[in-house]
Amino acid sequence: MKPLLITMGDPSGIGPEIIVKALLDKSFDAISRPIHIVGDTAVLCQAGKIFGHIGKEEAYKKELSSLTFGDNHRLLVHPASKLDVDSIQYGKPDLPCGLAMANYVEHAITQCLDHSAAGIVTCPINKAAINAAGYHFPGHTELLAKRCGVEKVVMMLAGETLKVCLVTTHLAYRDIPARLSQEEILQTIQITAKAFQQQFGMKQPRLAVLALNPHASENGLFGDEEQHIIAPAIKAAQAQGITASGPHSADTLFHFAVQGAYDAVICMYHDQGLIPLKLLHFDDAVNVTLGLPIVRTSVDHGTAYDLAGTGTANTASLIAALKMADQMANH
Repeated sequence: MKPLLITMGDPSGIGPEIIVKALLDKSFDAISRPIHIVGDTAVLCQAGKIFGHIGKEEAYKKELSSLTFGDNHRLLVHPASKLDVDSIQYGKPDLPCGLAMANYVEHAITQCLDHSAAGIVTCPINKAAINAAGYHFPGHTELLAKRCGVEKVVMMLAGETLKVCLVTTHLAYRDIPARLSQEEILQTIQITAKAFQQQFGMKQPRLAVLALNPHASENGLFGDEEQHIIAPAIKAAQAQGITASGPHSADTLFHFAVQGAYDAVICMYHDQGLIPLKLLHFDDAVNVTLGLPIVRTSVDHGTAYDLAGTGTANTASLIAALKMADQMANH
């Protein structure tokens, strides 16, 4: 069975220690596929010391090392960097760390495109550090899209009871209306529907599309984006056989979504979807990139420099991301 790959993320953040912590907690046992880490064996050994374990490294197979913590806790690692752990300070990524973060992702993408791995689960990176290292991308998603030859992807944040997909992501609120278009909304609906069919096994996913304005604009009283942009996109999707409805007023729709009336909610902007999502799934939310030819999920948190090195970071999002990647890969 092809493995899932976890990229270690920022060596000076919490990525290495949540991987080791999940291993020691036996949380990986819930995953049906083998798990391989793309990272740095010395950094992972350093993370093991946080929990009182000395890592023992041995050669395993071609391009793989085995790290053993204690009697029976073993990680299989693709060593994609050889950092000087004595020079790494928590919360202060340097140029070698920036290069390493990018190398982990590049290595994992290559493995998936070569069909040697089933999917990627990414731990958090520092965007400034990878840009300083010469990778001029805002983050994981853009790097993945470029390497996979995809122009348009959709960011989905997901938990057990709510899944939200974003038409626009990180924009100033004042810029959102100008960035919305019928084409962008339709593409988001199309990508979401296709991904749910192919990667989640749903023949006819039920998609709720939100309005931009309060009360879906009250027939134009509070704006006209619903009539001129959002509703036509929904009608175009319906004409293609997609089960999409709306524009729904955001202040009431989420109540019905969490009751199971919809499989996903298409949101016009970041906070419209992320506020209810994080209210319900603050610890166990998963960031999923839809529209790629490979499976990619991610923890829904950052490098958490204030927690790095303490061993107290929560592994719930990592485990949820692994479970979702496992589910998607099996479809």
